[in-house]
Amino acid sequence: MKIKEGFMLRQVADEYVVVPIGETVLDFNGMINLTESAGFLWECLEKERTEDELIGCLQAEYEVDAKTAEEDIAEFLKKLKENGFLEE
Repeated sequence: MKIKEGFMLRQVADEYVVVPIGETVLDFNGMINLTESAGFLWECLEKERTEDELIGCLQAEYEVDAKTAEEDIAEFLKKLKENGFLEE
């Protein structure tokens, strides 16, 4: 899975925001605020990744056990899918 083209992640002070770019601006008006860990996962998903790869990335970056990482990633991916941010 991978983030769709047309969105850009930016760090503003201590916050992460996603804004639409290009033609995506016509379909998506606004921006998305992300936590630090969600911003990290978004960056990971700018390249094709599997769920297992994301779990490994999250565990390498943060001190989190596999079960917690798996649950957090599942919830994050669910939100991304519901809002159409992932390539099919």
